[in-house]
Amino acid sequence: MLNERSENAQATEAWVAAQRQGFHEAIEAFNPAKPVLILSHHDADGLSAAAILARALERGGRQVQVRLLGRGENAWSAEMALELHAQDVGGLIVADLGTRAEPPRPGMATVLIDHHVPTGVPDEALLVSGHGLHPTPTTSLLAWWCAGAVAEVDDLLWLAAIGIIGDMEEASGFPELAAARGRWGITSLRSAVSLLNAPRRASSGDAGPALSLLLKADGPKAVLSGHFPETALLQAAKAEVQDALATGRRAAPRIRDKIALIRLDTPCQIHPLIAQQWKGRLKDKVVIAANIGYRPGWVHFAARTGHGTNLIEFFRAHKPEGADPINYGNGHAQASGGALQPAAWNHFVASLGFGADEQVPE
Repeated sequence: MLNERSENAQATEAWVAAQRQGFHEAIEAFNPAKPVLILSHHDADGLSAAAILARALERGGRQVQVRLLGRGENAWSAEMALELHAQDVGGLIVADLGTRAEPPRPGMATVLIDHHVPTGVPDEALLVSGHGLHPTPTTSLLAWWCAGAVAEVDDLLWLAAIGIIGDMEEASGFPELAAARGRWGITSLRSAVSLLNAPRRASSGDAGPALSLLLKADGPKAVLSGHFPETALLQAAKAEVQDALATGRRAAPRIRDKIALIRLDTPCQIHPLIAQQWKGRLKDKVVIAANIGYRPGWVHFAARTGHGTNLIEFFRAHKPEGADPINYGNGHAQASGGALQPAAWNHFVASLGFGADEQVPE
């Protein structure tokens, strides 16, 4: 067993070294006279990845712009394509937003860093994917590994730890998390994750203050201290989310065979939290928390399972007509979800055996 662990560690080290070299070569191909644009998700993992990359690239002498993608946005949408074509940048990094067979802006030097199940591998971009490694590294950890190719980033390890904890990978045994625990303390790291996730879950969905905080804080205690004005904004967002959670936790699941469906109606993004909560209580079910109040004209849902069902395959098997592959059934084998417009949602829940009570007005 010890020999097996040692071999796995050596294989991971070799893989990391290869990815770091590839990242260095890709960045060298970016136009140095123009800023690097980072597109990233707005959860703790995406925020941390963006902060690591931005701070490392700036240390390496690059100009950097960060664009967070919020609710309803997708890096491969037509709207984002127009936005990217209007940008005068030297290269693009897409972090924690999934993958496709084409980069978001074909023809632009691009790096994709991601840990979700790939839905395509572009020929025109460097893909740094954690999928297939055991355990699967989060995007922030991948970003920290890569960032070491352009600058010294040892002091930014706490940001990688934020992403690992935020994506519920704390028990995966990453030595980087163990090192961060020793330097910064697990309590402050966990508290920082809770605070940093609050803005994107609040009704405004604005994670900008969280990113601003991560771009200048020197550790989780600085995030929590109140020294920076953004902390107060995050605390207000967290209070709003806690109120919504208190209401959401009272929603009872409807069960059909192996599916548990929980219906919510709030502008706060609590459906992943509710699904995760019920996953522990309904261990033999696929738990789906559906939120009809999150974004007008859509049903957003999060699915979790603890009994081995592959949710990517589950959603593929139950894909309704009108489901957009960009917004449906992506993520991880045990943590997936998406968004459907009312007609598609109604077909979806009907295929699972639920009646009119779980349908929404079209």
